[in-house]
Amino acid sequence: MNIANKVTTLRLILIPIFVAFYYFMGRDNNIAAIIFIIASLTDALDGHLARSRNLITNFGKFVDPLVDKVLTMAAFIVLVEGQIIPAWAVIIIIARELIITGFRTLAADQGITIAASMWGKAKTTSQMIALVCLLLDVEVLNNIGIYIFYIAVALTVISGVDYIVKNKQVLDLENI
Repeated sequence: MNIANKVTTLRLILIPIFVAFYYFMGRDNNIAAIIFIIASLTDALDGHLARSRNLITNFGKFVDPLVDKVLTMAAFIVLVEGQIIPAWAVIIIIARELIITGFRTLAADQGITIAASMWGKAKTTSQMIALVCLLLDVEVLNNIGIYIFYIAVALTVISGVDYIVKNKQVLDLENI
């Protein structure tokens, strides 16, 4: 296993640690938020390592985005349980992720690669900023975070529609 994949695996290991600290220690001491931030930063690190050292593998291509989704979904779910954000919005986010992951799989089966779009990158960035602001026990950040969260929900819908509209040929029934 190369260094980039080890960093991805570390991020996967940090997810249950983040959740455990959140549940057992709450938001009051910010430890869970710090673990989440560290886990989030490893995403940039493993990507940089893989590209700069030519360490791109099928494992990394598959596991890295999956771990990213599990990390963000875990954070959204603990925030729902803590009654910080509404479940309906997280359901929209999770549904979009599942739909687009399935859509990308269908596209890949047809030999089509769907690159990340500007909307998708904006969605991911806004989700991560919102999560950090909402996980930290800092009132002013929490207030900002809730607004960014709703922007992230809107960008989630926009980016999902954008992926499908721009790549509608994937849904051509003759290709399926």
